[in-house]
Amino acid sequence: MTPPDTDAVSRAVGAVTDPEIRRPLDDLDMVRSVRVEGETAHVEIALTIVGCPAAERIERDVRAAAASVPGVAHVDLEIGVMTPAERAALTERLRGGAARVMPFGPDSLTRVIAVTSGKGGVGKSTLTANLAVALAERGLAVGLVDADVHGFSIPPLLGLVEPDGLPPQPTRIDDLMLPPVAYGVKTISIGMFLPRDQPAAAVAWRGPMLHRTVSQFLTDVYFGDLDVLLLDMPPGTGDVAISVGQLLPHAGVLVVTTPQTAASDVAVRSGLVAGQTGQHVIGVVENMAAMTLPDGSVLDLFGAGGGQAVADALSDADPDGAAVPLLGSVPLSVALRRGGDTGTPVVVGEPSDAAAQAISRIAETLARTGRGLAGRALPFTPR
Repeated sequence: MTPPDTDAVSRAVGAVTDPEIRRPLDDLDMVRSVRVEGETAHVEIALTIVGCPAAERIERDVRAAAASVPGVAHVDLEIGVMTPAERAALTERLRGGAARVMPFGPDSLTRVIAVTSGKGGVGKSTLTANLAVALAERGLAVGLVDADVHGFSIPPLLGLVEPDGLPPQPTRIDDLMLPPVAYGVKTISIGMFLPRDQPAAAVAWRGPMLHRTVSQFLTDVYFGDLDVLLLDMPPGTGDVAISVGQLLPHAGVLVVTTPQTAASDVAVRSGLVAGQTGQHVIGVVENMAAMTLPDGSVLDLFGAGGGQAVADALSDADPDGAAVPLLGSVPLSVALRRGGDTGTPVVVGEPSDAAAQAISRIAETLARTGRGLAGRALPFTPR
């Protein structure tokens, strides 16, 4: 039998992906040594931190990768931990050699979309979670910031709940945080940082603390290369909306409303604030629209026309005269509500449901409209 090739084992082990950072171990300098003696592959790797949550999966994947090389009958795996210097080098590499800067600035290729509403109770967070998952299902790299600090609800909507009923805490590599992932969506929320012994704790912060939290989410969380970053905004036009406008003035804004006048009238205000901070409204989504009952009749529980009314009002108010489209109407749906309760987004749990199909069509529209290169500096200088 041909003896195993050391280089082949090194390539196989180095290609294993860290499930949190989503990059190969070779890229992260986590493979310390590989040698082969007879039919045994001796592999030494270094985890990022003590108690790394992904340790068991990395160990399993490394063993499987090494054992897959022809001629390897046994794998001797030694697992260590990075030194402080190695961790510092890793965080610098992940940041691209830059200092602590917000990576979603005007020159970023990531499309930033803030999902907002004029008032609470319109299903904005449920729509945001499902849109994020639907975009990820289309092959996009998606991040989601739960910017509704006082009313955070994104983790349970995505099933990010541990046996104790609390969201998982991000892994920390020095001052860098790795966001938990659900359905392909990298997610961060203030709910992940509350005291573990106070599951019902509330966040009672004012402006400066809110601004700092949003800023840290955008700066200290390692999302990697994203196609789309969604922000689930708090309802209304308060501190967080102003902070996001300051931090991300180039972001697009998606306005969510219900058909009734009480919601649509105030939804227009959230779109107007976007214009005041330099952001632009990319569209309106009408939630809780008419649903078709089993007997074929239609139930307009919250009336009709509110979504189009918001789109028309924002179009009239646009300083450039640009039309703001109504991207879709999502009907009332028991499946949509049930998916939110169980942590299984309806777009994956019950994709044939009318609400799931409407959300998927909206996601398809968003996926087709990238940010484009207009107005951004390109990384080269003409001769």
